[in-house]
Amino acid sequence: MSTTINAYHLPTSLEEATTLLAQYNGKARVVGGGTDYFVDDSREAGGNKPAALVDVTQMRGWQDVRAEDGYIVIGCGATHTQIVASPLIQKGGTALMESCGLIGGPQVRNVGTLAGNIAHALPAADGTLSLTALGGDVAVAGAGQPITWMPIGKAFAGPGKSAIDSTKQIIVAMRFVPTGAREGSGFARIMRPQGVALPIMGLACRVKLNGDVIESAAIAAGPVAPTPYRASKAEAFLAGKPATLESINAAAEVMLTEVQLRTSAHRATAEYRREVLPVLLREAMTKAVERAKLA
Repeated sequence: MSTTINAYHLPTSLEEATTLLAQYNGKARVVGGGTDYFVDDSREAGGNKPAALVDVTQMRGWQDVRAEDGYIVIGCGATHTQIVASPLIQKGGTALMESCGLIGGPQVRNVGTLAGNIAHALPAADGTLSLTALGGDVAVAGAGQPITWMPIGKAFAGPGKSAIDSTKQIIVAMRFVPTGAREGSGFARIMRPQGVALPIMGLACRVKLNGDVIESAAIAAGPVAPTPYRASKAEAFLAGKPATLESINAAAEVMLTEVQLRTSAHRATAEYRREVLPVLLREAMTKAVERAKLA
């Protein structure tokens, strides 16, 4: 790889974008809004940079939020602002609306994308946590390869390490089944002042009720593990329990036994996070339950 970026491409179709990546043979990389990429020089250690960037935000057919085959589909070019403003997301994926509405400031949300959020692969990424709790999938394509859907959990290899090769593959879209009758979702996070907007910890959940009982729950939290984490033990504990604050508090204790909390010089101590995590679960789950009762 070179020490300077020599070209910036704006393909208008998926075929054009994947062809460009193939032509550069690993020396170009995909970029979306660039709100993470252009402030993170550590991705090119030693000053090495890709020879070209392939901006996928202008690809026709992949710039919107739409309903398709029982899913809500979010194109890779859709910004956080578009997601927040989408009636489909507001009704069927409220947690995602809440999380994308907290990312950065208006300027960042106007250009940043959920696809870029996923590609950056940070375990505390707000939109990624909500999409994980909603049971989302990610669509990936490369030159000569069909679009392939995978569960979002398979998109991550470690903290800041994507399982998707951005020099050869494109995250084309994301999707999830919207919440329906007696279902709701919610998101909560604690962060440093808005001028920094660095999340200390976030949590998203999805819940389905059967009467006044929790039929099923999905909980995603971060950073509590190397990748966005599904709290499977707490989810299993909640199934069949009354939809009450007592049940949620008990689930929080279960969740604390399964997560890996650590101290971060830039975010918070492990002890602080242990105190915060149950609070976030109570906030997000209470909102999800109340929404489910009204759905």
